[in-house]
Amino acid sequence: MTSQLLTVKQQFPSYRGKKRILLIEDNDINRMLLSDYLSYCRYEVQSFPEGSTFFDTIEDFKPDLILLDLKLPDIDGYSLLEEKQRKTDLKYIPVFVVSAFAFKADQEKAMKLGARRYFVKPINLTELVMAIEEELACQYL
Repeated sequence: MTSQLLTVKQQFPSYRGKKRILLIEDNDINRMLLSDYLSYCRYEVQSFPEGSTFFDTIEDFKPDLILLDLKLPDIDGYSLLEEKQRKTDLKYIPVFVVSAFAFKADQEKAMKLGARRYFVKPINLTELVMAIEEELACQYL
C-alpha cells in the first residue's frame, strides 16, 4: 500500500509543500485513524468532532481541502456545505464528503451543495489520497 501511495504522489508533480486538510468527523476512532494516515502522507491535518468551529477554523487554519462527515452531533454536514457555498471567499476550497450515508440521494444532495467528491465509509484510503492529490494538483493549473 505504501508503494502505491508513493506512485500516486509521483504522478502529481505540481504538488508542492505541505498541504492543509481540515477533517470534520465525529467518530473518534475514524477521526484519529484518518488524521494519522493523512499526516503520514505528509499533509498538515486539523481535525474536529463537531461542526460548530467549522468557519472559525477555516479562517484560522486556511485549509487547501476539507473532508466532511455529514452526520455530526451539533449540525449536519449539509448545512455546513450550504452555508459555505454562500460565502464567496470560501467557495474555492474543495470539500470531499466522507459519510456512512450510502444512498444516491445523499450523494446527489451533497454534490448539489458544492461537494467535489463523495466517499462512502469504509473508504479506500489509497483512493482517497489519490483523489486529494488530483484535486490539489488542479489548483496549480
